[in-house]
Amino acid sequence: MRLLAEFFPEFAEKLDAIDAMYAEKKSIDEKTYQFICLALSIKNRSKPCVLKHFKGALSAGATVKEIAYIMALTFRESAGSDDCWTHDILGDYKEIMKGNVKCDCEK
Repeated sequence: MRLLAEFFPEFAEKLDAIDAMYAEKKSIDEKTYQFICLALSIKNRSKPCVLKHFKGALSAGATVKEIAYIMALTFRESAGSDDCWTHDILGDYKEIMKGNVKCDCEK
């Protein structure tokens, strides 16, 4: 974000405006908001955001046990969606092995 703020400040300002709008229009409680943000931060592998929302959840009244549940839920849902997506892609694996399925990756 620092690079954006320096070289594309208009974009960084718009993101700040979106953050302000979310804060103003928030229709869920703070703990739920922090749980959602924590799950997204984990999935997006953002260390600063995981730390921020871990602390935010605690400040919003969450227990470490509740946070552990959110972590486990995130891991499980990620595994489930990865499993479904991969099996959808490879559903015709026998045809792929025969060379009957082409992809854009082949030159």
